[in-house]
Amino acid sequence: MSTATEDLLRRLASQVLAALVRHHGHFETAEDAVQEALLAAATQWPERGVPDRPDAWLITVASRRMTDQLRSELANRHREEKVAARTLPDELLASAADIELLRQGDDTLTLLLLCCHPSLTPPSQIALTLRAVGGLTTAEIARAFLVPEATMAQRISRAKQRIKASGARFRMPPEPERPDRLRSVLHVLYLIFNEGYTASSGPDLHRSDLTREAIRLTRMLRGLLPDDGETAGLLALMLLIDARRPARTAADGALVPLAEQDRARWHRESIDEGIDLITRTLSHARIGPYQLQAAIAAVHSEAAHAGDTDWPQIVALYQLLERMDPNPVVTLNHAVAVAMVDGPHAGLALLAPLDADDRLSGHHRLHAVRAHLLEMAGDQEGARSCYRTAARLTTSLPEQRYLQGRAARLAPPDP
Repeated sequence: MSTATEDLLRRLASQVLAALVRHHGHFETAEDAVQEALLAAATQWPERGVPDRPDAWLITVASRRMTDQLRSELANRHREEKVAARTLPDELLASAADIELLRQGDDTLTLLLLCCHPSLTPPSQIALTLRAVGGLTTAEIARAFLVPEATMAQRISRAKQRIKASGARFRMPPEPERPDRLRSVLHVLYLIFNEGYTASSGPDLHRSDLTREAIRLTRMLRGLLPDDGETAGLLALMLLIDARRPARTAADGALVPLAEQDRARWHRESIDEGIDLITRTLSHARIGPYQLQAAIAAVHSEAAHAGDTDWPQIVALYQLLERMDPNPVVTLNHAVAVAMVDGPHAGLALLAPLDADDRLSGHHRLHAVRAHLLEMAGDQEGARSCYRTAARLTTSLPEQRYLQGRAARLAPPDP
């Protein structure tokens, strides 16, 4: 199957699923039917060609699969085929008029909100979003998160069952609930991107399939909510950060920190789009955390060399971000910026309270940043110890090798 056809199927998956759930209900059965329709398309289209109306083809096939499944379930339950036939007549199969109606109404936003239902844990929200909205197979999601396919299948199944048990319906939540639900969607997309940009475990630093999917879904969400500042901010942030990816690893896969990257290798088109997007958004939208993070990324992107970075502006942006969205990761990054302006000891002072914060005290990033600032301050022994601690805590092999290398570089010479 060609890449273009694969991209088409993934793009249509969420629309077809949303159409079926709105038309028939039964989220779990609809999701299984859509996956069967996608599999049928992947098998048949390479030989027969892509239909003139691929969305109508998928809706029709998925609708038939779903109706057959519901009939079978009713037949098994009542032991009488005629009960199933009477309960689900052929008219419930998608007619041409139905398909046209379904194609006109894009319920992707409703589907995203359903996949990020508050009854689900973040890992379940991520898995269900990638499966139902992203169109990824269970095997693809399992590979991305380095878990067995059976484990991921159980996670997705439990998520669908929990949604069903919660009584959630396929409709937009009430107006008062929408801001919180949208924040959950943005957070899930942010988590998907972060896992792709810096894999939490495994041999590779990047998982470009996840970063691409996060950007695609966020771009799609912005198309549905063109006036939402935080959606635009998140998309800008992803574009600006992902633009660094070509320069972020050496030929052997080793991690290259931001200050040492060859910025000529950064993806200029993504940077230009991200800067333009965040500049326009900040001029009219209510400022939010994702916009501030994108603004910080834009300042880095505008510097031709690391030494040209406008660190005072970055410090000011982090101060705003800490007031708006205080959390230990923001404090960690703020400390680095302060160290670049006021010296390493000022940065180290900001890190001290994080030792008592359970959300970060055992995370390798806290020890890695402290090691970096101690090295800047000339405390080689303290830096070496922190680099080693950070290397021990991380489960990412590229990060582990990088941190071990930094520690080895600071080792005293043999007598």
